[in-house]
Amino acid sequence: MAGNIKWNSERILSLSAMSISFITLIIFIYQTNLMSKQTDLSILPYLQVATSSSSVSHSYTLTLKNHGVGPAIMESVKLHYKGKSYDVSDYNNELFDLLKVLSPEMDSITLPSTSTLDKGIAIPANTTYEILSVANSEKNYKILTENLYKLEEEGMRYEIVYKSIQDEKWMIDSESDGPTKLD
Repeated sequence: MAGNIKWNSERILSLSAMSISFITLIIFIYQTNLMSKQTDLSILPYLQVATSSSSVSHSYTLTLKNHGVGPAIMESVKLHYKGKSYDVSDYNNELFDLLKVLSPEMDSITLPSTSTLDKGIAIPANTTYEILSVANSEKNYKILTENLYKLEEEGMRYEIVYKSIQDEKWMIDSESDGPTKLD
């Protein structure tokens, strides 16, 4: 009778306690994973390139909007045009300087409002970062919009890589519907 187990109240109580501890451990691990995912989502930046154009006031604005809940930290900005890749950092991090190289007619635009796209610039959550704008000038508005439209028609596209405060890298480009997480 060595194979028979005597089920007394102490054994049943011990087995129950061990089972409850094991189930508690599984639930704890599951909750920890959920909390980690929630933390990642609470710092997620979500960048979008946006334009605003008014032929009445002769104004055009190109912005980056962060619709996320965490800051977006710029890594790189590239334009692809006619089989070549252009890094904005090679043009003093000024998108307008690069656009003037691709479309020399834009050089005649006077007093545009521009901002740099330096690596490390943080765009806070729920804010807009203005990259390029012209206002109150029919001539400037016409030159900028016509040349941007022409560049887009000829296949110019953009690629912006940014990261979260936890160094998760993301990319948006002119061909995607939203950010793509990079490895």
